[in-house]
Amino acid sequence: MAPLSSTDLDVSPLCLGGNVFGWTIDEAQSFAVLDAYREAGGNFIDTADSYGRRGTGAGASEEIIGRWMQARDNREELIVATKVGMSGTRPGLSAENIAAACADSLRRLGTDRIDLYYAHKDDPETPLEETLAAFAALIAEGKIRYAAASNYAPGRLAQALELGRQAGLASYGAVQEQYNLMERDYERELAPL
Repeated sequence: MAPLSSTDLDVSPLCLGGNVFGWTIDEAQSFAVLDAYREAGGNFIDTADSYGRRGTGAGASEEIIGRWMQARDNREELIVATKVGMSGTRPGLSAENIAAACADSLRRLGTDRIDLYYAHKDDPETPLEETLAAFAALIAEGKIRYAAASNYAPGRLAQALELGRQAGLASYGAVQEQYNLMERDYERELAPL
């Protein structure tokens, strides 16, 4: 385990992405994958309010993970990340939408907190200050531990990080971008940032 960026979240080196739960694999298969991941020592699970939309419906991944955590009684052993902003029923990063989507995700996950709550993609229609204030409110309420960013252009992420230094606004504690042996764009601007 190692700390995740500037947070106090101790995470396993490999995060398990839950985007296939309720889409290409059913609940029984999802439970088997989650069990194998835990048996191998993993504790960091990533999902989104939109995952499952191509299968049994948006939110299905969160529901499956929630039922698995309840069945295994292991919530306290896990770091759970989910995302807001790309769901067809709750798009965007307005304060109202973030609060409502968080409540939905907490219910589906069957938990009282989200460890890492990502803005799934930038929302240029909503001021960054509004988004970061909404995340700060959720942190103050104990509903999320940290805010994070995904799918932000370097310039907008730099603005968000600068704003996050202000009182009353959340600061993004992690960034999630596509990065692998074939997709190397992250190295150009986001990694240095």
